[in-house]
Amino acid sequence: MSGTHSVLAHVQEAENAPVNTTFLNDVLRGLSQPQKSLSSKYFYDEVGDHLFQRIMRCDDYYLTRCEMEVFREKANELVSELNIDGAEFDLVELGAGDGIKTRHLLRYLSEANADFRYLPVDISGHILDVLCAGIQQNISGIDIHPFEGDYFAALGEIDRFSQRRKVVLFLGSNIGNMPIEDCHTFCLRLGEHMHPGDLLITGFDLKKDPRTILKAYDDSEGLTRDFNLNLLHRINHELGADFKLDSFEHYQTYNPVSGACQSYLISQRNQTVTIAGHRVAFEKHEPIFMEVSRKFSLAEVDDLAVTTGYSPVKHCLDSKGWFVNAVWMKN
Repeated sequence: MSGTHSVLAHVQEAENAPVNTTFLNDVLRGLSQPQKSLSSKYFYDEVGDHLFQRIMRCDDYYLTRCEMEVFREKANELVSELNIDGAEFDLVELGAGDGIKTRHLLRYLSEANADFRYLPVDISGHILDVLCAGIQQNISGIDIHPFEGDYFAALGEIDRFSQRRKVVLFLGSNIGNMPIEDCHTFCLRLGEHMHPGDLLITGFDLKKDPRTILKAYDDSEGLTRDFNLNLLHRINHELGADFKLDSFEHYQTYNPVSGACQSYLISQRNQTVTIAGHRVAFEKHEPIFMEVSRKFSLAEVDDLAVTTGYSPVKHCLDSKGWFVNAVWMKN
């Protein structure tokens, strides 16, 4: 985008403070498109981490409870294809968050005397600190090596760190937060860091009553609204912007055919926002696309595996059949 670097230099000179250039450029790029958008990967500052933990505990948000049930009740099934009495392995978790679900699997592996290391990956250093403290307090003897950063940068570091076989966890229906074409690209790229026989355990939220899905992302406590609005607050705080949060409202949609559940922030008036000296105009009722949370059928889950270089091994579902942790093996 023309002028971005000069604007950034001006802000740094004026405020004598460092600015996250990647964050700034991503924000300006997203808000310069005909369909304005912000990258959901920036939701997770310290406040965003706290809000998402509250979302996971709220009554309307069923996903965490469903996946927690799978990990609590079916930990043995999740890794039954891996000979845990055999060679050592690394348990790599992408987007590990606070690790609350993974503790059930870690406890099972620890009690089975499996020879493994736990390598959690997250973009938030704060939440990795929370995760490590929580595991150390609840399960003794876990060998933890956290990696802070983007998934593939961290996987590159892990490749240099270890050549052990891998069990990769990608939980919480995070794969649904990508456009469908990006899901394929992601799985292919992930496979480049895996060897034949390595396992991938991925969480998928399944298609169900549209009202149940919509309520999970438009909860009665307003937590998802606050979670989305917090990204504007973060841009204000870290990039010197002047978003007025009460001038935007959260709006949620769900398409039961495509399975796309989409979040928007809607401008409530004509307004101009300044970000690092760059002016961005919003029309009344103009949306900012914030996130997609795609829902799948079991057939779509298996098709994604086959078309991206994996063999579907099994489906581990919760008792309601609302959520699946799919186990795939790298071809």
